[in-house]
Amino acid sequence: MSQAKERPMLFNGPMASAVLDGRKTVTRRVVSARSLKEIGYGVQLGECHELPADGKVHPNSAGYYADLCPYGQPGDLLWGRESFWQAGEWTSSYPEGDCDKWNGSRRIHYRADGEPPNEPNRHYPRGLRNGSYSAADPDRIWRARPSIHMPRWASRILLEITEVRIELLQHITIGQICKEGLARSMYEFRPVTQAFDAFAELWNSTGGDWDANPWVWVVEFKRVQP
Repeated sequence: MSQAKERPMLFNGPMASAVLDGRKTVTRRVVSARSLKEIGYGVQLGECHELPADGKVHPNSAGYYADLCPYGQPGDLLWGRESFWQAGEWTSSYPEGDCDKWNGSRRIHYRADGEPPNEPNRHYPRGLRNGSYSAADPDRIWRARPSIHMPRWASRILLEITEVRIELLQHITIGQICKEGLARSMYEFRPVTQAFDAFAELWNSTGGDWDANPWVWVVEFKRVQP
């Protein structure tokens, strides 16, 4: 049995919160041009069927496509990267003229949980204002860090992949919309068909294009202890 692989995956604040409170158990990510090209090679070699325009994936090719998913296979692990605040300080480097260096500590605050505490310290006994936040000694300030810079040790999300498949974005079902974290039950939507409008709005808000109806990787998962 092969050893499970571990990969990072980016989550925005609402996604991270939905995963942590158990509402989100699946994610959809657009299939890259590279993956589409790999599938095309498989078609040329006679190893799989072409991706159908109507989205009805041939059952004999579903496994072939899934094996190409860059996020992993069932049993593999995903650790979540999310935006965060890190306590630390800027230090000047020498010789003079070099850029300042950020010395971050292992003390962090997740942005999905709100703003960090404004803590008085020896440099800022009254704290900071206007969107800046002082951190308790021996640190100096809180610095906002993007999710892509989150180190593995800072992650609070660890997921085990349970299923991977490829499908057209608009083939999502109401049940899957609920699993995406939009609702606990389809009965929360009135009428039920509003679920699709809600998911389309969510997808577009993350920079996606619902109307383009791209092929997506559907990655289902369950939380495990970090």
